[in-house]
Amino acid sequence: MYKELAVENFTKIPRAVKAGIDRIELNDNLAVGGTTVSHGVMAASAQYTREHNVPLVAMIRPRGGNFVYNETEIAMMIGDIKCAAELKVPAVTFGAVNRDGRLDTAAMGALIDASAGMDVVCHMAFDSIADDNQKEAIDWLVDHGVKRILTHGGMLSQPLDATMLHLREIVHWADNRIQILPGGGLKPSNAEDIAGILGVDQVHGSHIIDL
Repeated sequence: MYKELAVENFTKIPRAVKAGIDRIELNDNLAVGGTTVSHGVMAASAQYTREHNVPLVAMIRPRGGNFVYNETEIAMMIGDIKCAAELKVPAVTFGAVNRDGRLDTAAMGALIDASAGMDVVCHMAFDSIADDNQKEAIDWLVDHGVKRILTHGGMLSQPLDATMLHLREIVHWADNRIQILPGGGLKPSNAEDIAGILGVDQVHGSHIIDL
């Protein structure tokens, strides 16, 4: 089973690599769900993970709170994506949603265009899309070459027991057209069981391995 660890800053990266982590998602401010790190942190993390052959995913998020962004914030995100590209970060993760509970396809299109040459991941902004609009969002993300979707299957305030049914629906609809990466509340003691129930081969979390 493939394990992706969400880390804050650079501090845990050497220990995670030594522990055999498969992939790292780099964040600042995990207390608010993760935001973009500084250029210096991104540079050091990109170099270290590249030297140790561990894939890195850079969080592209200018602030905590919701995922409804204005033009200035989208411009900031594009700038951070270009920074990641210059540092040879292999993947970036972001998400943008309209106030009506749909994927913000205009913003996402601009961000995806800026990410040319890198894998693109839609992060848990997906979970703030209204359930009735999520299938449409998955189809759009598939059509635009997005690699995977990180999802809890509902709001993070809900335990996994309450979101598993919806997670299974998401996996079923995705139908291997796009990777579904379950996250939020996963840990070494439950990750394999949850992956088995969902029929996925990768999991995500900030405590997915013991460090």
